[in-house]
Amino acid sequence: MAANDTTPLIEKRSIDYIPEAERHGRLLSQFTLWMGANLQITAIVTGALAVVLGGDVFWSLIGLLVGQLIGGGVMALHAAQGPKLGLPQMISSRVQFGVYGAAIPIVLVCLMYLGFTATGTVLSGQALGQLFGVSDSTGILIFASVIVLVTVLGYRVIHFIGRVASVIGVIAFVYLFSRLMSQTDVGALLQIRHFSWSSFLLAVSLAASWQIAFGPYVADYSRYLPSKTPSVKTFLAAGAGSVSGAQVAMVLGVFAAAMSNGQFAGHEVAYIVGLSGTGATAALLYFSIAFGKVTISTLNSYGSFMCIATIISGFRGRLEVTRLQRLVFVLAIVGTATLIALLGQHSFLGAFKSFILFLLAFFTPWSAINLVDYYCITRERYDVPALADPNGRYGRWNLLGISVYVFGVLVQLPFISTKFYTGPLVAALGDVDISWIIGLVLPAALYYLCAKKWHGTVPDQLILPTEQGAIPTTTGLAAQA
Repeated sequence: MAANDTTPLIEKRSIDYIPEAERHGRLLSQFTLWMGANLQITAIVTGALAVVLGGDVFWSLIGLLVGQLIGGGVMALHAAQGPKLGLPQMISSRVQFGVYGAAIPIVLVCLMYLGFTATGTVLSGQALGQLFGVSDSTGILIFASVIVLVTVLGYRVIHFIGRVASVIGVIAFVYLFSRLMSQTDVGALLQIRHFSWSSFLLAVSLAASWQIAFGPYVADYSRYLPSKTPSVKTFLAAGAGSVSGAQVAMVLGVFAAAMSNGQFAGHEVAYIVGLSGTGATAALLYFSIAFGKVTISTLNSYGSFMCIATIISGFRGRLEVTRLQRLVFVLAIVGTATLIALLGQHSFLGAFKSFILFLLAFFTPWSAINLVDYYCITRERYDVPALADPNGRYGRWNLLGISVYVFGVLVQLPFISTKFYTGPLVAALGDVDISWIIGLVLPAALYYLCAKKWHGTVPDQLILPTEQGAIPTTTGLAAQA
């Protein structure tokens, strides 16, 4: 299952179906990719928010773990779709939303990628600025250049970077934890226990939203695995890597925020590196922070490229992306995210918290619909060629999927609590935001009940494109019966 010598360094495919002859990779790479993507500074900041915004250490740690397991389960269920379908994640949404209708959630996914890339670039810019003795803005531009290069190279290089990032991350975090333990009384912090539903559910929501946000592109990075790869093993490899990496990073963030006496917010990178002192060690930590962000920021940029290509191909019926076009797409995506980072770098922490919580309103219903359809309604029996045919089995617009999705977004509004918007029922619930729970459970139940009655025809088995000449899904092939 390892990549062979004929596998090109620069990826030649984009949203095409990956034929069996080109499948490669090992499950270990799924684990290391997602561990490396999570062992990084933004996850530290996310964990710290649980304390910065009022929680104690003990219940914040438990709340974060609960959120990781719930959100990580959702994320890993999406990952398991990759080897079976050989497709990017969002193309499969055409089954539930229609060939044209899938553009609705995909546009929102693109906005998510831009936001996460921009916020991650801010922190990386701080690290590179300190490492090279330049301004944060210059550091942001240096980091953006690296992301463009890795994203253009594509899948194989991304997984290689993930393996390296996981090793560097483990070393850096072991060192940081050892320094933290020597500088603070961890036992005393854990003894302070003031349970509050609002603080506890905030911690759960922070971790769950972090994991669920990977759902729209996690299958993009498992789609090259051989189709016979057991779904359970893909689920465990991706889920374990993501949950363990994120929890370790967020635990460090919780302790760092608790011992900072208010010095963490606004100086996240400098404070974390300050745990180690100065000199060569500090320089290495700045490097590890910047390198750790390379993996996740590349995933976001690569996912944006795949989503834009998916939207265009849905309406054009055919899209063959050349390497030059790929470069143009990536430059536009990373350029936009960099501009957002440069403009918003001085108001990072509060905006980031509001951003990731508000995103749940748009992505939990999509995850619920996609997973219920794949595992409970169609039971993995997709007609892959029909995903490119507006006149085929899945049609242009699937009103059932779109209606349930809109319902899933609207039903959360009374329960959302962010700076962008606060629902009318939040105060009555003690300022507890339970919108993401509503957004997962109600759309899943409604879609299941409705789809059992009104779902379109489901093929008897999974239908894949003919693999002669590696025929892609974007050639407008008619659905095969």
